[in-house]
Amino acid sequence: MTYNKTKDILYVKKLLGHKSINSTLLYTQLISFEGDEYHSSVAKTTEEAKSLIESGFEYVCSHQDLLLFRKRK
Repeated sequence: MTYNKTKDILYVKKLLGHKSINSTLLYTQLISFEGDEYHSSVAKTTEEAKSLIESGFEYVCSHQDLLLFRKRK
């Protein structure tokens, strides 16, 4: 799940404590993320955006002075 969020295989390798990148590649391929379903949320202020990020939401884009966020279900 960390790799799916960060897309940083070297970070995941270090996090898991693997000596070989091949081990990390094997583990990241074992999980299938079918059904890309998300919770969505909108932030109007910086404090709201901060709260969403702290609760696991990721920034997607802005639209008409609103910040759009999503988090996997």
